[in-house]
Amino acid sequence: MKNIKIISVGGSIISPKEPDTEFLAKFVKMLADWLEKNDDGSLILIAGGGGPARAYQKAYHTIEPQMADANIHFATKEESNEAADWIGVMATRLNAELLRACLGTLAPTPVVTNPTEAPDDWQGRVLVAAGWKPGFSSDNDAVLLAEKYGADTVINLSNIEKVCDADPNKNPDAKPLDRISWRDFRKMVGDTWEPGKNTPFDPIASRRAEELNLTVICAGGRSIENTRKILDGTDFVGTTISS
Repeated sequence: MKNIKIISVGGSIISPKEPDTEFLAKFVKMLADWLEKNDDGSLILIAGGGGPARAYQKAYHTIEPQMADANIHFATKEESNEAADWIGVMATRLNAELLRACLGTLAPTPVVTNPTEAPDDWQGRVLVAAGWKPGFSSDNDAVLLAEKYGADTVINLSNIEKVCDADPNKNPDAKPLDRISWRDFRKMVGDTWEPGKNTPFDPIASRRAEELNLTVICAGGRSIENTRKILDGTDFVGTTISS
């Protein structure tokens, strides 16, 4: 069986406000070096939306109240949320196309936009995926791809180095954790998904990951050296979520 590593690459590190070209160049070089040293290794990268998603969703929510003046509106709040979610999905696809282009011949297969229809096998050493549809984040896509390809771990890279035992934005005494159970983690993040919701790992994905007995490693993606340690199975800085 292939040594498949699944990495959810947060949009906040691909494109915090605009594409971080310095980071991306170093990141893909590290991945290429890891693949060169691991002949049986393959990578699946799932891109998040980041700055572009937030900027366009904010624009939509700014314009939305003014639409009523022109008698333009959605029938329900759910339809409005779905529109915002589609905007976020499209931002993940833009980031994914950029990531795939930067990987060149390592990633010749088109970006996967539906994890349930991902190819059983793919060309090259890296498969790049993006957001699927409203109601699901790129974290959830990573879990679905782990299920499809039989991976037992998802590496979740974001702008959060470790999961804390409380929201550090609300509780200054929140403590970073090396490990946490799915039961305790899900108590913190809840069970519902909202477009643009910012949690270390999204609630819907967390529920499915627990059902599949997956391990999720949450780590700060800006430290390329730390990501390499995770790939190599050596000591790293981050939080391991497992049953």
